[in-house]
Amino acid sequence: METLHNSPSCVLAESGLVHTVRGTSGHVSDIAEANSLLHGQERVAFGDAGYQGVEKRPDAKADVTWHVAMRPSIRKALNKDNEADAMVHKAEKLKAGIRAKVEHPFRVVKRQFGFVKVRYLGLKKNTAQLFTLFALSNLWMVGGKLMGVGA
Repeated sequence: METLHNSPSCVLAESGLVHTVRGTSGHVSDIAEANSLLHGQERVAFGDAGYQGVEKRPDAKADVTWHVAMRPSIRKALNKDNEADAMVHKAEKLKAGIRAKVEHPFRVVKRQFGFVKVRYLGLKKNTAQLFTLFALSNLWMVGGKLMGVGA
């Protein structure tokens, strides 16, 4: 899960496809929307450092295990010569690798479709545009598979 301006969204790690987009005003934090982005079948969810404490929120789902990134300043302070800190660093690299995979739809929306900033006045118009862009992003990413089926 990552934020693009005013839209928290949820991406499936297996396929890299976006299944939920939520448009909110700029003052709403990502963590406030985190549990509402889950479709209910997840057992594991990943988030960046902005999602710290998500499992303690009142709307947290008990059957979901959250893997949230360590704050960069804390990660930088790890002593890589210490065996325990080295293991923590390795675990953080694994989490970052999974988060990088789910960042791909945002790259597609930004680079392929040119969405780099909000252009419309009003949350409703911007949210509608984001729904369309992420739907197109999903089609873009499965395009090769779809073309292979028809051939």
